[in-house]
Amino acid sequence: MTRTVIFDLDGTIADTSADLIAAANSCFRGLGHGDVLHPLDDALTAFHGGRAMLRLGLGRVAPDWTEKLVDEQYPLLLQAYADEIATHTRLYPGVDTAVARLREAGFRVGICTNKPEGLAEILLRQLQFRDVFASLVGADTLPVRKPDPAPYVAAVERAGGQVSRSMLVGDTVTDRDTARAAGVPVALITFGPSGRKVAELEPEALLDHFDQLFDLAEMLVPA
Repeated sequence: MTRTVIFDLDGTIADTSADLIAAANSCFRGLGHGDVLHPLDDALTAFHGGRAMLRLGLGRVAPDWTEKLVDEQYPLLLQAYADEIATHTRLYPGVDTAVARLREAGFRVGICTNKPEGLAEILLRQLQFRDVFASLVGADTLPVRKPDPAPYVAAVERAGGQVSRSMLVGDTVTDRDTARAAGVPVALITFGPSGRKVAELEPEALLDHFDQLFDLAEMLVPA
């Protein structure tokens, strides 16, 4: 069975934080608060999803905010994000070369993200980086999402792989917990907002640059 490497998307393959925060700020402007989130200082929260950004911003300007308000604003955030999904987003340096090298060596590659599947498809196609991945499982592809292991398992199997011969590349505790639930190794990037603090999550490997990925995959994924 083919070996497989599954990637998270936001904060792992691409820095999407500025466009995500811009979408959240559009909601705050609509509520009369102006731009509440900062594209650099709040980048880590952006990688935890739209609701996390809404909660963070509302906590700053509306102490009496409720989850009902978050639920009301979330679809507006998604629409604003879809309208400007790749304005500032860029692939991280070396990821295209790393994925190509894995594929040339016979690895299958796929995506497992907590971004809605439709938005993930749109973003990857606008970045001209969709066709290299054999699978894409998003937050709404299945009834559950990461850190439940089911989306990861689906991403591996849809790519033609076997979970016992796979690994996850991610950037947050959600990815670490997903890998543990699935019983697979995880490599966490250190070039995101958390830097090398991700070492505290005790992943099987740290990834300082994508040019290290092939050697890590050869080491961590059983041949």
